[in-house]
Amino acid sequence: MSEETPGFEEKPEVPAGATPDDAAEPKAAASSEEEAAAPAGDSAAAQDVALLAQLDQARTALGERTADLQRLQAEYQNYRRRVERDRIAVKEIAVASLLTELLPTLDDIGRARDHGELVGGFKSVAESLETAAAKMGLQQFGKEGEPFDPTIHEALMHSYAPDVTETTCVAILQPGYRIGERTIRPARVAVAEPQPGAAPKSESADGDTPSDKDADAPDKG
Repeated sequence: MSEETPGFEEKPEVPAGATPDDAAEPKAAASSEEEAAAPAGDSAAAQDVALLAQLDQARTALGERTADLQRLQAEYQNYRRRVERDRIAVKEIAVASLLTELLPTLDDIGRARDHGELVGGFKSVAESLETAAAKMGLQQFGKEGEPFDPTIHEALMHSYAPDVTETTCVAILQPGYRIGERTIRPARVAVAEPQPGAAPKSESADGDTPSDKDADAPDKG
């Protein structure tokens, strides 16, 4: 039996020609494979997180662009409505200005018609002018006997009449004109009001007035 020398450990046998580092290579290779596999899994998870973040950013950007587009569409619709409203207003103002300049001529035509002077070629021209003005929306108003309305009538003469119960237009001195609901000239009229203090006479049941009764009553004396 051989005696083991104290203080010395038994070393593994190493093949001839092999270096001590060759024994450690298998363990190092296995460790490298494990380390390579671990980063690969972490890299895939990191890529998934990055893709999700990019998707969220894309959705947020899409929502913002959609909101911007909707806001622009609303602003454009408001702009179109405003332009159309302004266009109509400008047209109405221009038409009203033109027709206002024609009112004295229309008054002359009306006076000529009242006096029987609207004849011949002048009559044709006058009627054509009135037709054109009517197509542009001009409307004449003001009639005798209608109640006085200070919003559309201008009273130039005033009198009292026993046969009216309210302030009434008794004569049209100049007709009024309007375009749609817009009055461009009020009708100039003469008005009459009820006679102040006038009241209808009352009769008794037998047809006698109070004065008749007093006349028929016997004298007290």
